[in-house]
Amino acid sequence: MKKTYKLEDLDCANCAAKMEDAIRKIDGVTSASVSFIMQKMTIEAADDRFDQILKDVLKTIKKVEPDCRVIL
Repeated sequence: MKKTYKLEDLDCANCAAKMEDAIRKIDGVTSASVSFIMQKMTIEAADDRFDQILKDVLKTIKKVEPDCRVIL
């Protein structure tokens, strides 16, 4: 499954790159893209575990950029 989410308060391109790298390392994620310019995140992961993977992604984002919000 592939989904795109809007991000709020993503402060810099460096933070976006750090998020993207961290999200790609999550077990079950097949691809991840975080765009600072567009303020969007696209993740592709296994359909059967997508909800749990999304929770892990949200935790990872909070660690890298605590002020960033993901609009679900």
